[in-house]
Amino acid sequence: MNQTSNHTDMKKLKNRWLIAASAVGIHLSIGAVYAYSVLKKPLLAELGWEFKETAWAFSIAILFLGLSAAFLGRKVEKMGPRKSGMLSASFYGTGLILSGLAVMLGSVNLFYLGYGVIGGIGLGVGYICPVSTLVKWFPDRRGLATGLAIMGFGFGALLASSIIQFLIGAVGISSMFFILGSTYFVLMMSSAQYLAPPPEDWTPAGFEANAERKTKKQIKADLAQLTSIEALKTPRFYFLWTMLFFNITCGIAVISVASPLSQEIAGLTPVAAAAMVGAMGLFNGLGRIGWASFSDIIGRPMTYTAFFLIQIIAFFLLPQTTNAFAFQAIVFLILTCYGGGFASIPAYIGDVFGTKNLSAIHGNILTAWAAAGLVGPQLAAYVREATGSYAGTLYIFAGLFVVALVVSIVIQFNIKAIRKQKEEIVIAPQMVVS
Repeated sequence: MNQTSNHTDMKKLKNRWLIAASAVGIHLSIGAVYAYSVLKKPLLAELGWEFKETAWAFSIAILFLGLSAAFLGRKVEKMGPRKSGMLSASFYGTGLILSGLAVMLGSVNLFYLGYGVIGGIGLGVGYICPVSTLVKWFPDRRGLATGLAIMGFGFGALLASSIIQFLIGAVGISSMFFILGSTYFVLMMSSAQYLAPPPEDWTPAGFEANAERKTKKQIKADLAQLTSIEALKTPRFYFLWTMLFFNITCGIAVISVASPLSQEIAGLTPVAAAAMVGAMGLFNGLGRIGWASFSDIIGRPMTYTAFFLIQIIAFFLLPQTTNAFAFQAIVFLILTCYGGGFASIPAYIGDVFGTKNLSAIHGNILTAWAAAGLVGPQLAAYVREATGSYAGTLYIFAGLFVVALVVSIVIQFNIKAIRKQKEEIVIAPQMVVS
């Protein structure tokens, strides 16, 4: 390639940090779904809906997030990140506006359709499309890149909760949905315009130079390049699904009962418990960027093993921790692992299945989120009702993490066996020639 064409290619090449910023813009918007608890009391007070009716809207949204991510994952890969981002903006913005209309009409079914089904589809597409793109742009820092975007999802709830409270007081619930829907639509549409995959076989310039001089490590090759159908036929797909499911089930259960749990065990006042719930969102977000970045150093398999070891200890200690400060510290530690699990999984998928079909495979694995969103809170409520205490629930979760720990070790043996097999296949022809 001559100098002129090389210069033109460099000029056309997008800035990968701006790609990351665009991804954060989309995730900040859809992360507002985790601020749903702020809406519960105003909806109950203004419309007289029952508690179960308002709770179902959030469950439906998370369910359709997982289902749309799974069933539209291959479509997202074919459409490309820009069009997928625009599709997500359209569904998410429309869903919120329909929610405002549902509040005006007092229709809970329209609310389920808008906030739950249509908004949930926007969530699923918006969640996977920028993450897949970032993994391809950052082969040298996969954890950091996906952690940045998915941190945006965590912090989106923090921003949205304050904005929602302010808007409800200023303009009412229905107008709040209209304003949020329009604002997030514009932000997501704008962010989507810059999203694009890198050129074929692109690697960061610094890594190419370092590889030639052999002064630094080269980018580690992916274990395989599989389609979503091929990935479904491997044991490691189900290992990853199981690990994510356990991590989310236990984490989301703690989130769903954090306030009464802290009051029952550590004796926190309702005000102190509310402050702890707010801080949990911060640690959830910090865990996403912190653990995902750390996974670039120690590797994704060891990161997941660390999640489960930490949480086995944490969930065993929590029912016995009556000191308010220690109790909150343990809860915050659990939330970092919860957020870190979300942020590390796309990079883990890229490591073991490659990046060519990452959106589709990531979407399939996110069905674990949909399942956990239903199982976690329900399990916590059932055990609490059966035993009269949250302690039993926490011990059950500690036991589930023991199973998850075993799975995290088994997948490491599986990966090592495949790498060894690939090395033997490469070495064997060389031995025959010599």
